Amino acid sequence: MPRNPAPTVDVIIELPDGIVLIERRNPPPGWALPGGFVEYGESVEAAAVREAHEETGLNVQLTDLLGVYSDPRRDPRSHTIAVVFVGLAHGAPVAGDDAAKAAIFTESTLPGPIAFDHAQILRDYFRFKRTGVRQWPRRD
Repeated sequence: MPRNPAPTVDVIIELPDGIVLIERRNPPPGWALPGGFVEYGESVEAAAVREAHEETGLNVQLTDLLGVYSDPRRDPRSHTIAVVFVGLAHGAPVAGDDAAKAAIFTESTLPGPIAFDHAQILRDYFRFKRTGVRQWPRRD
């Protein structure tokens, strides 16, 4: 039976004061975008909204598709393909599910370490917000 990459989603949740990151409860350690695995029978959009709510308690309205990230090395646990959305929410994030903490950051206050390839995703996001240009599809 062939091995296939697992589909995942991540969400850059925009709040008036910045974006939401979660500190991971499980390995690999670090801060990450809220997200997770797409369940069988679920659209990537529904998975993004569900995962964002499970990990932050926020109800997110998706506003944009930032890109698709598929480098086989992006997740040390296995080969995953992430569909990364941008979304709006209101309120204060509260850690839940796989999140030990949830907090709001700006480009100049990002914490470390950042898990997975989320540092690259965040660079792409902040460039997109400044210029309106997506660095996607990736050509590196």
